[in-house]
Amino acid sequence: MSGRYAPPVAIVLSLLSSVLWGGADFMGGLVSRRRPALVVVGWSAGFGFAFSSVAVAVWEGWHAPLGWLPWGMAAGAAGALGLYCYYLALATGTMGVVAPVTSLGVLVPIVFGFIVGEVPTTVAIVGMGVALLGIVLTSGPEFSGDSSPRPVLIAALAGLFFGVFFVFADHGSEDSPLLTLWAMRMTVATAFVLVALFRRTTGGVEPSDYGWLIVIAAGDLAANLFFAIASTMGYVSITSVLSSLFPVVTVLLARAVLKERLRHVQIIGTGVTMLGVALISAT
Repeated sequence: MSGRYAPPVAIVLSLLSSVLWGGADFMGGLVSRRRPALVVVGWSAGFGFAFSSVAVAVWEGWHAPLGWLPWGMAAGAAGALGLYCYYLALATGTMGVVAPVTSLGVLVPIVFGFIVGEVPTTVAIVGMGVALLGIVLTSGPEFSGDSSPRPVLIAALAGLFFGVFFVFADHGSEDSPLLTLWAMRMTVATAFVLVALFRRTTGGVEPSDYGWLIVIAAGDLAANLFFAIASTMGYVSITSVLSSLFPVVTVLLARAVLKERLRHVQIIGTGVTMLGVALISAT
């Protein structure tokens, strides 16, 4: 990592990645209501691989050294497993339980950043804590005695995979953000193609689904690229927190599109999240 701990460009790109990830997750959740989560992840990864291949061919090309390749493949596997677990948890539980648990996976890159010597300012550290609290509150925690533990455990696993993804993607992006992204999509697309061939099915996807899947793939791809670039400009402990605001975006989209009612804790959480972002950005 180079330069300041979180230059303005890195902050903007990280926030943009959250917006795009939140939008893609919202649409992915809608599609997953009629198609299996594994199918949604697989098809969107396939479209993402096609898009990233074109981008690499036009702007960068495949080149040595290949330091980005193992990190990209590892990040792709971690990201796909996290997304599959996330969609599965959403399908079997409620967002109020799933989202706050999943968002806590950002603790992985935060701890990793501190281990490797990242030292954000005190204000930035406070801002990270405030933003993380805001994410949990905005997601609308609904922990109760009659909640099944299975969605919570799956969500926790998704968060762990997402946290590992942030670390792996950051490492690969030091060599090339775009090629790391291509390796990520290549890994996931190849795995799902092999599964489809083995099971002799494409998951029942119909032409009416293609538009949704393409938009999901494009949003997720752009979000990954923005985070990858941001992570090369600033501390991964900072950029990963800002890029993990996607549950807030998903909740707000559910309110705007599906007319889901926001509870008081979610409204407060939105304000707390914005305060945390402001503290991080002001230092």
